Amino acid sequence: MIERELEDGLRRAAAQQRAVAERALADLDLTPAQLAVLCIVSEQPGLSAAEVARLERLTPPTMSVIVGNLVRKKAVEKRPHPDNARVQQLSVTELGARLYREGAERLLASQRRMRSVLPIGAEALVKQWLRAVAESGP
Repeated sequence: MIERELEDGLRRAAAQQRAVAERALADLDLTPAQLAVLCIVSEQPGLSAAEVARLERLTPPTMSVIVGNLVRKKAVEKRPHPDNARVQQLSVTELGARLYREGAERLLASQRRMRSVLPIGAEALVKQWLRAVAESGP
């Protein structure tokens, strides 16, 4: 069946992409989710973990674990919000900024390798299709 073939192909491609990302970040002791949080907090310092969770479409408990691990690694710091002491604002430390840069470079290199298997001119079409699928909703 064609539907099964497409579903299997997407699942295998997603699994391969995740495995490639995990291998690229392994010796930095980072997960792809941690790198995504470092990216967001680098670009938007002062966000709370709840705000980052909404941006990444993760549950608050999942984000709590990710942020907790980044704080333990000293890659992210928490500071009380000036208007609400119960809200903790996140900021990237110098170590976090370095990990983000190195991790992002590695992921870009691995993405280039994955794109190299596409036929010439197909990348734009694949991106357009993936965007349409992602935006089509449930």
